[in-house]
Amino acid sequence: MTIGILKEPASETRVSLLPEAVATLTKKGITVLTEQGAGEKAYSQDEDYTNAGAQVKSRGEVIQQSDILLAIHPLQESISSKIIIGVYQPLFAPAVMQQWAQAGLTTFSLDMLPRTTRAQSMDVLSSQANIAGYKAVLLAANSYGRYFPMFMTAAGSIAPAKILILGAGVAGLQAVATARRLGAVVEVFDTRPAVKEEVMSLGAKFIEVEGAADASKAGGYAVEQTEEYKKKQEDRIAQSIAKADIVVTTAQIPGKKAPILISEAMLSSMRNGSVIIDLAAATGGNTPVTKNNETVQYKGVRIIGDSNLQAGMPSDASKLYGKNILNFLQLIISKEGAINLNWEDELVKGACITHDGQVVHERVKVSN
Repeated sequence: MTIGILKEPASETRVSLLPEAVATLTKKGITVLTEQGAGEKAYSQDEDYTNAGAQVKSRGEVIQQSDILLAIHPLQESISSKIIIGVYQPLFAPAVMQQWAQAGLTTFSLDMLPRTTRAQSMDVLSSQANIAGYKAVLLAANSYGRYFPMFMTAAGSIAPAKILILGAGVAGLQAVATARRLGAVVEVFDTRPAVKEEVMSLGAKFIEVEGAADASKAGGYAVEQTEEYKKKQEDRIAQSIAKADIVVTTAQIPGKKAPILISEAMLSSMRNGSVIIDLAAATGGNTPVTKNNETVQYKGVRIIGDSNLQAGMPSDASKLYGKNILNFLQLIISKEGAINLNWEDELVKGACITHDGQVVHERVKVSN
């Protein structure tokens, strides 16, 4: 059996497997092919892959000769009768999934894995969100024209930066921890009361708004709220955002546009020089003016839209992502090194989007 590692688009610095992960597969007798230059942006050279037991080949050769293709982002080529594994956001691209089904591809999109305890070791969303939350605060600190911590000097005192984090998922909690380490005063809003204890344990203040819809089964994502709750939420966020120097937003709803949590009126209430880091930019953003992969100036407020901040730490991000991939491969490869698609396994079934000429994932079928 042969596994192929493809080079990602120019804007992506990560790679599906680093050489250390490749060695794990080759020791089991699995043939690994790597596209030329696949790991360069993650500081892994072709020679490193060769030393780990992989064969470095052209993109065409890797695609043609591999049974399983690893590519974080959707492939641009028209290919057929392969297994592909990555993070494809199928709920936002049902037409593409239909095309892949017709081409005979078996597609596993790891962002669709059931959010269960057993799936944690394969949870690419969490492993990458952790990095994104960390980088979001560092990016904010670099973009903000003032100190984060309190400074008391002979020339006078500097008050600490006030940071508001919207969403206390994996990215949000890491943002809290990082901002606190840098000495900022942190407030956190989340529709899930259950995260209050985690937020407070990290030294941040939790903003409570009563009446939120139950999000316990949403896999860590936001859920649609009632209009009454949205109004109370808006009023409470408006109070905090007017005092905030930096805002980090992370709220997304699977398969839908990201909710607008920061209105233009709220933006207008922020002081000049304030910074917003919008991690939901790829799905529209949590402000009405967010643009993905761009920085927007709005009345003195800098809004940075970036849903791929994890790419700013390509080596560690690739290491964690690769570990997720290796753990998932154990579910679909037998001990003898052969492909074994066990459809009785809820994780295999839950991550599979297309198979046998059809879109097989129920949620993607609905969105099609």
